[in-house]
This record gives sequence, structure tokens and C-alpha cells, in this order.
Amino acid sequence: MRHLFLLSILAALFSCAGADKDETAGYTAKELYEEAQSDIDSAEFQSAVKLLESLEARYPFDPYAKQAQLEIAYAYYKFEELDQAISAVDRFARLHPRDPHMDYVYYLKGLINFNRGQGLLDVWFPREPSRHDPAVLEQSFNNFATLVRRYPDSKYAGDAYQRMIYLRNQMAEKEILIAEFYIERKSWLSSAKRAKAVITKYPNTIWTKRALEILLQSYQNLELAELAADTQKIINFNDFSEVTTIIDPEKYGKAPPSSL
Repeated sequence: MRHLFLLSILAALFSCAGADKDETAGYTAKELYEEAQSDIDSAEFQSAVKLLESLEARYPFDPYAKQAQLEIAYAYYKFEELDQAISAVDRFARLHPRDPHMDYVYYLKGLINFNRGQGLLDVWFPREPSRHDPAVLEQSFNNFATLVRRYPDSKYAGDAYQRMIYLRNQMAEKEILIAEFYIERKSWLSSAKRAKAVITKYPNTIWTKRALEILLQSYQNLELAELAADTQKIINFNDFSEVTTIIDPEKYGKAPPSSL
């Protein structure tokens, strides 16, 4: 009986040891990378990160290790672990500032920063991006702007530019919302300042006409007749139908492919 008891303990120990066994222990760098890619394709992002981190730890000098660093950022982004995604993408940029894929780095960072402005409740009650933290919107805009400026021929440049148009309109709307808040409280000087900010910082957006209308209303209530008349002339002599429209976020809000 005693022997049977000891045998059962040993069997249990061997069973646990088998459960803890790393099935990827003998994998090459390429095999780890391909397994991680398979997990990414299957939306198993947490597993993909684990595999990619193992790849980098086991084969730090293999070319796949460098690629894994960037794929980790992408996997974290897709897994909505956005702070970790930013840390990973910043680490890649710091370690490989002259990498030929830096255009993709700025592109991915722009996407991550855009999504960092969202809160947990946005999953159930989505907000317009204009309702997000304006600093986050600006960071995202600047990431895309850096890509377009430094890598105008990048395959990501056209899409990044479209996202910039979308973000600029959203940032302008943010100012309009604040200006209208001041109008409701008859704080005409503050509403005028916000309207002017839209015109100077975000010219030729779909909110330009509304900004001029707010400016006109503010000047009229401030009894600044000359400024009000000049603003009315600008409204009368401009065709606002030709301003750049908001880009469809459903079309341009998708993540880039992880494979470069």
C-alpha cells in the first residue's frame, strides 16, 4: 500500500513536470517567429508576445530578434495594451534609429497614440475622437506628420496623410466645442479666442466656417463693429464647400499589417 502511495506521488510529480514543459524549447528563431505570426493571425496576441519575447531572449543576435521587437509592439497594440505598445515601439526606435522600417515605426506609433485617448467605457459607449484628450490627438498627428515629412515615398505615407486630415478636423472640432461652451455662458472674449485658434492652428478644415461664425457672433456681442464687419466679408467671399472633408475613420482606422 505504501509503495502504491509513493508511486502515485511520483506519477503526479512527473505529470506536473510534463505540464510545465516548454513545447518550443527546441525551436529555431524562424520557427518561433512563424509560430508567433500564426498566433497574431489568429488574434492570440498574448501568446504571440510570449513567443516573440522568447525569441529575442534565446536568439538576441538573430535577424528575427530585431523583427520580433517590432512585432511585440504591434501585438501589444492589437491586444490593447497601449502603454506597453508605446514602450516597445520607443525601444525599437531607440535601439535601431536608422532601421529601414522607421516609417512603419512612426505609423504604428501614430495609431497607438490615437487609441491611447480612449477609456474603458469607450468599448460600450464610443466617443468621437474630438472628445478624447487633445494632447493625445496631437501626439498622433505629429507621429503621422513625421512619417510624411521624412518618408514621403513610404507605402504608409498616403494613409498617414489621410489620418492627419481626419485628426486635424477632430482637433478643430475640439476647439469649436469649447467655443460653443463659452457662447452658452456669454463669455464672448473666450469664445472669440477659441474660434481664432481654429482659424490659425487648423485652417481649411470643415470647421473653418463655423469658427468664423462664432468669431462674428463674439465680435458683435463685444460691440467690435469693425472686426465683425471684416469677419462677415470673409464669410461672404469664401466658398467653404471646397475645404478638406473628414476622412472616414472606418476606412482609415484599421491597423497596419504586422508583416513588413
